[in-house]
Amino acid sequence: MDFLNSASSSDLGTLALGLLLAGVVSGLIAGLLGVGGGIVVVPVLYNVLATIGVDESIRMHVAVGTSLAAIIPTSLSSMRAHAKRGAVDWSLIKQWAVPMVAGVIAGSFLAGIASGSTLAIVFASVALPVAMFLALGREDARIANHLPHGMGGAASAALIGGVSTMMGIGGGTVGVPIMTLCGVPIHRAVGTASAFGIIISLPGTIGMIVNGWHHAGLPMYSIGYVNLLGFALIAPASFVFAPIGAHLAHMASRRRLRVVFAVFIAITALRMVYDVLF
Repeated sequence: MDFLNSASSSDLGTLALGLLLAGVVSGLIAGLLGVGGGIVVVPVLYNVLATIGVDESIRMHVAVGTSLAAIIPTSLSSMRAHAKRGAVDWSLIKQWAVPMVAGVIAGSFLAGIASGSTLAIVFASVALPVAMFLALGREDARIANHLPHGMGGAASAALIGGVSTMMGIGGGTVGVPIMTLCGVPIHRAVGTASAFGIIISLPGTIGMIVNGWHHAGLPMYSIGYVNLLGFALIAPASFVFAPIGAHLAHMASRRRLRVVFAVFIAITALRMVYDVLF
Protein backbone atom coordinates (compact mmCIF):
# COMPACT_ATOMS: atom_id res chain seq x y z
CA MET A 1 0.00 0.00 0.00
CA ASP A 2 1.35 3.45 -0.83
CA PHE A 3 0.77 7.06 0.05
CA LEU A 4 -1.35 7.83 -2.98
CA ASN A 5 -3.55 4.77 -3.05
CA SER A 6 -4.21 4.57 0.68
CA ALA A 7 -5.45 8.10 1.34
CA SER A 8 -7.94 10.59 -0.03
CA SER A 9 -6.93 14.09 -1.10
CA SER A 10 -8.18 15.36 2.26
CA ASP A 11 -6.09 12.76 4.08
CA LEU A 12 -3.06 13.73 2.02
CA GLY A 13 -3.60 17.37 2.95
CA THR A 14 -3.74 16.45 6.60
CA LEU A 15 -0.65 14.28 6.16
CA ALA A 16 1.26 17.11 4.49
CA LEU A 17 0.30 19.57 7.22
CA GLY A 18 1.30 17.11 9.94
CA LEU A 19 4.69 16.44 8.37
CA LEU A 20 5.35 20.15 7.84
CA LEU A 21 4.53 20.84 11.48
CA ALA A 22 6.82 17.98 12.49
CA GLY A 23 9.56 19.63 10.44
CA VAL A 24 9.00 23.00 12.11
CA VAL A 25 9.06 21.52 15.60
CA SER A 26 12.07 19.30 14.86
CA GLY A 27 14.05 22.27 13.56
CA LEU A 28 13.23 24.37 16.62
CA ILE A 29 14.08 21.50 18.96
CA ALA A 30 17.34 20.71 17.14
CA GLY A 31 18.52 24.30 17.47
CA LEU A 32 17.09 25.02 20.91
CA LEU A 33 17.82 21.91 22.94
CA GLY A 34 20.43 20.13 20.85
CA VAL A 35 18.60 16.83 21.28
CA GLY A 36 18.02 16.24 17.59
CA GLY A 37 14.79 16.84 15.72
CA GLY A 38 14.57 13.15 14.90
CA ILE A 39 13.15 12.41 18.31
CA VAL A 40 10.09 14.36 17.14
CA VAL A 41 10.09 13.14 13.54
CA VAL A 42 10.41 9.40 14.20
CA PRO A 43 7.26 8.98 16.33
CA VAL A 44 5.29 11.32 14.05
CA LEU A 45 6.33 9.36 10.96
CA TYR A 46 5.70 6.06 12.70
CA ASN A 47 2.10 7.03 13.44
CA VAL A 48 1.55 8.54 9.99
CA LEU A 49 2.82 5.36 8.33
CA ALA A 50 0.53 3.31 10.54
CA THR A 51 -2.43 5.48 9.52
CA ILE A 52 -1.84 4.94 5.80
CA GLY A 53 -1.37 1.20 6.20
CA VAL A 54 2.38 0.62 5.87
CA ASP A 55 3.18 -2.86 7.16
CA GLU A 56 4.31 -2.98 10.78
CA SER A 57 7.41 -5.01 9.86
CA ILE A 58 8.96 -2.05 8.00
CA ARG A 59 7.11 0.91 9.52
CA MET A 60 9.80 1.74 12.04
CA HIS A 61 12.58 1.19 9.48
CA VAL A 62 11.03 3.76 7.11
CA ALA A 63 10.52 6.22 9.97
CA VAL A 64 14.16 5.85 11.05
CA GLY A 65 15.59 6.08 7.52
CA THR A 66 13.47 9.09 6.53
CA SER A 67 14.28 10.87 9.79
CA LEU A 68 18.01 10.36 9.26
CA ALA A 69 17.72 11.86 5.78
CA ALA A 70 15.79 14.87 7.10
CA ILE A 71 18.45 15.43 9.76
CA ILE A 72 21.14 16.15 7.13
CA PRO A 73 19.99 19.69 6.18
CA THR A 74 18.66 20.37 9.70
CA SER A 75 22.00 19.56 11.31
CA LEU A 76 23.86 21.62 8.72
CA SER A 77 21.64 24.62 9.37
CA SER A 78 21.85 24.25 13.15
CA MET A 79 25.63 23.69 13.08
CA ARG A 80 26.23 26.83 11.02
CA ALA A 81 24.13 28.90 13.42
CA HIS A 82 25.99 27.57 16.48
CA ALA A 83 29.39 27.86 14.78
CA LYS A 84 28.81 31.57 14.20
CA ARG A 85 28.50 31.91 17.98
CA GLY A 86 31.67 29.90 18.59
CA ALA A 87 29.72 27.12 20.31
CA VAL A 88 31.10 24.15 18.33
CA ASP A 89 34.09 22.29 19.79
CA TRP A 90 35.92 21.46 16.56
CA SER A 91 38.80 19.72 18.34
CA LEU A 92 36.34 17.24 19.88
CA ILE A 93 34.68 16.74 16.50
CA LYS A 94 38.06 15.78 15.00
CA GLN A 95 38.76 13.33 17.83
CA TRP A 96 35.34 11.69 17.77
CA ALA A 97 34.48 11.69 14.04
CA VAL A 98 36.08 8.36 13.09
CA PRO A 99 34.79 6.27 16.04
CA MET A 100 31.39 7.93 15.67
CA VAL A 101 31.19 6.91 12.00
CA ALA A 102 32.22 3.38 13.02
CA GLY A 103 29.31 3.38 15.44
CA VAL A 104 26.99 4.61 12.69
CA ILE A 105 28.05 1.76 10.40
CA ALA A 106 27.41 -0.77 13.16
CA GLY A 107 24.09 0.87 13.99
CA SER A 108 23.01 0.81 10.33
CA PHE A 109 23.79 -2.89 10.10
CA LEU A 110 21.89 -3.68 13.30
CA ALA A 111 18.93 -1.53 12.21
CA GLY A 112 18.80 -3.41 8.93
CA ILE A 113 18.54 -6.85 10.54
CA ALA A 114 16.42 -5.86 13.56
CA SER A 115 12.65 -6.22 13.59
CA GLY A 116 10.41 -3.16 13.70
CA SER A 117 9.43 -4.06 17.25
CA THR A 118 13.07 -4.15 18.31
CA LEU A 119 13.74 -0.72 16.81
CA ALA A 120 10.67 0.70 18.56
CA ILE A 121 11.83 -0.70 21.89
CA VAL A 122 15.35 0.68 21.33
CA PHE A 123 13.84 4.09 20.61
CA ALA A 124 11.67 4.03 23.72
CA SER A 125 14.41 2.66 25.98
CA VAL A 126 16.56 5.68 25.17
CA ALA A 127 13.81 8.27 24.74
CA LEU A 128 12.22 7.68 28.15
CA PRO A 129 15.43 8.26 30.18
CA VAL A 130 16.09 11.34 28.03
CA ALA A 131 12.59 12.58 28.87
CA MET A 132 13.29 12.10 32.59
CA PHE A 133 16.62 13.92 32.23
CA LEU A 134 14.97 16.85 30.48
CA ALA A 135 12.11 17.08 32.99
CA LEU A 136 13.94 16.39 36.24
CA GLY A 137 17.66 16.73 35.57
CA ARG A 138 19.68 19.81 36.43
CA GLU A 139 21.73 21.33 33.65
CA ASP A 140 24.61 21.80 36.11
CA ALA A 141 24.61 18.12 37.24
CA ARG A 142 28.04 16.49 36.82
CA ILE A 143 29.54 13.00 37.08
CA ALA A 144 33.00 14.13 35.89
CA ASN A 145 34.92 17.32 35.25
CA HIS A 146 35.95 16.44 31.70
CA LEU A 147 35.09 14.11 28.84
CA PRO A 148 36.81 10.70 28.73
CA HIS A 149 39.99 10.44 26.66
CA GLY A 150 41.52 7.62 24.65
CA MET A 151 39.45 4.45 24.42
CA GLY A 152 36.81 5.90 26.74
CA GLY A 153 36.26 8.83 24.42
CA ALA A 154 36.21 6.59 21.34
CA ALA A 155 33.69 4.29 22.99
CA SER A 156 31.49 7.26 23.90
CA ALA A 157 31.57 8.51 20.31
CA ALA A 158 30.78 5.06 18.89
CA LEU A 159 27.91 4.66 21.34
CA ILE A 160 26.44 8.01 20.35
CA GLY A 161 26.74 7.14 16.65
CA GLY A 162 25.35 3.61 16.91
CA VAL A 163 22.40 4.29 19.18
CA SER A 164 21.45 7.47 17.33
CA THR A 165 21.43 5.66 13.98
CA MET A 166 19.18 2.89 15.29
CA MET A 167 16.80 5.52 16.67
CA GLY A 168 16.85 7.71 13.55
CA ILE A 169 18.00 10.77 15.48
CA GLY A 170 20.85 13.26 15.56
CA GLY A 171 23.61 12.81 18.11
CA GLY A 172 22.30 15.42 20.51
CA THR A 173 19.76 13.21 22.26
CA VAL A 174 22.52 10.98 23.59
CA GLY A 175 25.48 13.35 23.17
CA VAL A 176 24.24 16.41 25.04
CA PRO A 177 23.55 14.56 28.31
CA ILE A 178 26.93 12.79 28.07
CA MET A 179 28.78 16.05 27.47
CA THR A 180 27.00 18.12 30.11
CA LEU A 181 27.39 15.39 32.74
CA CYS A 182 31.13 15.46 31.96
CA GLY A 183 31.46 19.17 32.56
CA VAL A 184 30.85 20.66 29.10
CA PRO A 185 28.82 23.90 29.36
CA ILE A 186 25.30 23.45 28.04
CA HIS A 187 25.56 25.91 25.14
CA ARG A 188 28.83 24.36 23.96
CA ALA A 189 27.35 20.87 24.28
CA VAL A 190 24.30 21.87 22.23
CA GLY A 191 26.45 23.51 19.55
CA THR A 192 28.86 20.59 19.31
CA ALA A 193 25.99 18.10 19.17
CA SER A 194 24.64 19.89 16.11
CA ALA A 195 27.81 18.82 14.28
CA PHE A 196 27.31 15.23 15.47
CA GLY A 197 24.13 15.25 13.40
CA ILE A 198 26.09 15.63 10.16
CA ILE A 199 28.51 12.85 11.06
CA ILE A 200 25.63 10.51 11.92
CA SER A 201 22.89 11.33 9.44
CA LEU A 202 24.80 11.16 6.15
CA PRO A 203 26.32 7.65 6.47
CA GLY A 204 23.26 6.54 8.44
CA THR A 205 20.96 7.55 5.56
CA ILE A 206 23.13 5.68 3.06
CA GLY A 207 23.03 2.61 5.28
CA MET A 208 19.22 2.67 5.52
CA ILE A 209 18.91 3.10 1.75
CA VAL A 210 21.14 0.06 1.16
CA ASN A 211 19.39 -2.02 3.84
CA GLY A 212 15.93 -1.48 2.37
CA TRP A 213 16.80 -1.32 -1.33
CA HIS A 214 14.98 -4.50 -2.40
CA HIS A 215 12.41 -4.70 0.37
CA ALA A 216 8.83 -5.33 -0.71
CA GLY A 217 5.93 -3.23 0.52
CA LEU A 218 7.73 0.10 0.77
CA PRO A 219 5.61 3.26 0.46
CA MET A 220 5.64 5.01 -2.91
CA TYR A 221 8.56 7.40 -3.49
CA SER A 222 10.86 5.41 -1.24
CA ILE A 223 14.53 4.71 -1.90
CA GLY A 224 15.27 1.83 0.40
CA TYR A 225 13.99 2.80 3.84
CA VAL A 226 14.08 6.53 3.01
CA ASN A 227 10.79 8.00 1.87
CA LEU A 228 11.34 10.99 -0.39
CA LEU A 229 7.87 12.48 0.17
CA GLY A 230 8.42 12.58 3.92
CA PHE A 231 11.89 14.01 3.39
CA ALA A 232 10.60 16.69 0.99
CA LEU A 233 7.99 17.87 3.50
CA ILE A 234 10.04 17.68 6.70
CA ALA A 235 13.56 18.72 5.68
CA PRO A 236 12.86 22.27 4.36
CA ALA A 237 10.85 23.27 7.43
CA SER A 238 13.50 21.82 9.75
CA PHE A 239 16.27 23.61 7.85
CA VAL A 240 14.54 26.98 8.11
CA PHE A 241 13.60 26.73 11.78
CA ALA A 242 16.82 25.22 13.19
CA PRO A 243 18.65 28.61 13.24
CA ILE A 244 15.66 30.16 15.02
CA GLY A 245 15.93 27.49 17.69
CA ALA A 246 19.68 28.08 17.94
CA HIS A 247 19.05 31.81 18.40
CA LEU A 248 16.51 31.15 21.15
CA ALA A 249 18.94 28.76 22.85
CA HIS A 250 21.32 31.65 23.50
CA MET A 251 18.75 34.11 24.81
CA ALA A 252 15.94 32.26 26.61
CA SER A 253 15.34 30.28 29.77
CA ARG A 254 14.38 26.81 28.60
CA ARG A 255 13.18 25.04 31.73
CA ARG A 256 9.46 25.06 30.91
CA LEU A 257 10.07 24.00 27.33
CA ARG A 258 12.28 21.13 28.54
CA VAL A 259 9.41 19.82 30.69
CA VAL A 260 6.81 20.13 27.93
CA PHE A 261 9.11 18.45 25.44
CA ALA A 262 9.88 15.68 27.95
CA VAL A 263 6.17 14.94 28.37
CA PHE A 264 5.77 14.77 24.58
CA ILE A 265 8.68 12.33 24.26
CA ALA A 266 7.36 10.11 27.05
CA ILE A 267 3.85 9.93 25.62
CA THR A 268 4.94 9.17 22.05
CA ALA A 269 7.55 6.60 23.16
CA LEU A 270 5.08 4.78 25.41
CA ARG A 271 2.46 4.76 22.67
CA MET A 272 5.01 3.29 20.25
CA VAL A 273 5.87 0.50 22.70
CA TYR A 274 2.17 -0.17 23.31
CA ASP A 275 1.57 -0.50 19.55
CA VAL A 276 4.33 -3.07 19.05
CA LEU A 277 3.69 -5.09 22.20
CA PHE A 278 -0.10 -5.09 22.26
